[in-house]
Amino acid sequence: MNFYLSSQGVGNEEQKLKNMTKNSSKQVALINNAMDFMTDMDEKSHIDASEASELERLGFTVDNVDLKQYFNNREALENTLAQYDVIWVRGGNTFILAQAIALSGFDDVVRTFYKDNKNILYGGYSAGICMLGPTLEGLHLVDDPNQKPYGEDYATVWDGLNILDYTIIPHYQSNVPDQTVTYMTNHNIPFKTLKDGEVIIIE
Repeated sequence: MNFYLSSQGVGNEEQKLKNMTKNSSKQVALINNAMDFMTDMDEKSHIDASEASELERLGFTVDNVDLKQYFNNREALENTLAQYDVIWVRGGNTFILAQAIALSGFDDVVRTFYKDNKNILYGGYSAGICMLGPTLEGLHLVDDPNQKPYGEDYATVWDGLNILDYTIIPHYQSNVPDQTVTYMTNHNIPFKTLKDGEVIIIE
């Protein structure tokens, strides 16, 4: 399993992203659940379409995979995602995304793909890449951890997927406050910063 981790959007390594996708079909499962705080569904559909078009411009075929459709059905989610070449997880609210990930079993699926070294690319940006670290602590200074579109009964998720041993701080020196870096430094949380345009590539 390879990783293409951008601060914002596709980032500045478009050709590398295309080269990292081995199969000619270039099928992408687009995960938009970090935007589930939106209540204007017409606007959300427009944003989802715009997100897909950025990847389609690079020659990918994109399907929206809504994790809400797989809540409490991890096996079905794994069967669905196994059909794709790329899992692309976009930005939004990190804690909403974490909730959708936990309820659908996406966390376990991705860890399984990683452990089995499955020929699939995990890509994304902002909230989508923050999830790969060990913890979401510090990100509460950027995203509201109390937004719960799936129900108030669910506890806030503070754990990341723990695939990386550090947390990525995207949008560094743009719209992320300095206190995020200060918080993680003071709490001994390993991190790496990414400026918009920058990409971490792991092969």
